[in-house]
Amino acid sequence: MAMPVPTALPPTLTGTGELFQLLRDGKPRTRAELAQLSSLARSTVTARVDALLASGLLEPVGEAASTGGRPPTRFALSREARVVIAIDLGASHASIAVSDLSGSVLRERTITSDIADGPEKVLARVAAIAVELLAETDRGPGDVAGVGIGVPGPVEHATGRLANPPIMPGWHDFDIPAHLGKQFAGPILVDNDVNLMALGEYVTTWRSAPHLMLVKVATGIGAGIVADGRLMRGALGSAGDLGHVQVAGAPADVVCRCGNTGCLEAVAAGPAIAAKLRAQGLDVNSSQDIVDAVAAGEIAALQAVREAGRDLGTVLATCVNLLNPSVIVIGGKLSEAGEYLLAGVREVVYQRSLPLATNDLRIVSTSAGGKGGILGAGAMVIDAVLAPRAVDSYVAQRTA
Repeated sequence: MAMPVPTALPPTLTGTGELFQLLRDGKPRTRAELAQLSSLARSTVTARVDALLASGLLEPVGEAASTGGRPPTRFALSREARVVIAIDLGASHASIAVSDLSGSVLRERTITSDIADGPEKVLARVAAIAVELLAETDRGPGDVAGVGIGVPGPVEHATGRLANPPIMPGWHDFDIPAHLGKQFAGPILVDNDVNLMALGEYVTTWRSAPHLMLVKVATGIGAGIVADGRLMRGALGSAGDLGHVQVAGAPADVVCRCGNTGCLEAVAAGPAIAAKLRAQGLDVNSSQDIVDAVAAGEIAALQAVREAGRDLGTVLATCVNLLNPSVIVIGGKLSEAGEYLLAGVREVVYQRSLPLATNDLRIVSTSAGGKGGILGAGAMVIDAVLAPRAVDSYVAQRTA
């Protein structure tokens, strides 16, 4: 749901949201420091800081050292001014969190939830838990700046609608933002779960590496791409769908659920690995079973996971040559197999990619783990509600 259009700000306050961007890093600054960084007149900075203080988005956080006279006051983002709801929907689970404006999670809960129950039931379930978590933080729906949702299917990000998601019956073209907008204020933003995992990994660990790929390897295989610090979604939101790239040398009789043959997902995702291991006499049915077999030192499992890593590396080598990321993060349940999967990926990527593209390339396991989707969903909303125009709108409402 879009934020209401406010009365226009007075001329001296136009651009308040731009000035606010200098304080989003959490570092306290004085009016004089803000004037120097922004090249604005001191009087203009004072008017905009006062408006941000009145709106609650800024707060005083002590004084700077005095150079003579009264010590100047420092100001910083008021993290608790508003809260954000972050939701990560999986095939069989849902995670719901409330975070502050810095992205710090205040409350979080994960429940068993079948995505096949349909949008009305699933969204009612997670919305009810979100309200409970708000109450635990002494907040209500009116304190919510926005809601971010990650879903396990292709999303048209501009509308928040899913497009024929294969494991989400009843969700095609469902208007999630309008549905949740009846209960929560602010923007309701929806994205693919892997995109949000990539964003979560970036904001928590890799801000120094603005070109990043996160690859989720579980029941399916997909990637989220961060370029110049921003998610790259493509024309219709389907960028990063690695799972349906054909693997060179894959058996022609390996049929993928998409209908094609030789897809990466059909040879290297959890179900494919489990099928290979069952054919060798192991009782393996899920990605967790594969991880457990690797942890137990089963030779067949170690070999199968490493081979899956090589197949993944074959596709990623092309991605490295094309996109030149500085970090590839391997996430998803199969990443818990540790170095065996990573070793296979590294073996092929470093062999098949151009030397310049791999000169500083790091291939690592996820650091955010299972919380990446929640952290990314929160970050997506925070970026939206603290953008310059959104801050201008909010200040105008609060100071009218």
